[in-house]
Amino acid sequence: MISCCSDISGMLLVDKPSNITSFKVITILRKILNVKKAGHCGTLDPLATGLLLVLFGKATTLQNKFMKKDKVYSSSFLLGVTTDTYDLDGNVTSIKEIPDINDEKIKMLVNKFQGEIFQVPPMFSALKVKG
Repeated sequence: MISCCSDISGMLLVDKPSNITSFKVITILRKILNVKKAGHCGTLDPLATGLLLVLFGKATTLQNKFMKKDKVYSSSFLLGVTTDTYDLDGNVTSIKEIPDINDEKIKMLVNKFQGEIFQVPPMFSALKVKG
């Protein structure tokens, strides 16, 4: 008879591929490692790729400590296209011509997104709504 769960405790960095949720990564790892307690330290949107820190067993108590750490993101953009979900998964709702743009203007705009900002996530995001 297979025991209920293993005693694995620790952390694992997972290179999350696109088109899978962070929760699905946890579900897969729980099954593979036969562990009951597992969690991640920050949700990546399903389309996003990148490192997902996964904690197992007693190490899950460290989650808050890791969640408070600074994170670094890199991204690419498709300028001039708007979708109903505000990402590439949605239906295109408008296409606009891009005005004259250069590296200096881009750097100036990107700087507005550094530090603490107030962002209203779209309803299609990973935001929890009513549970």
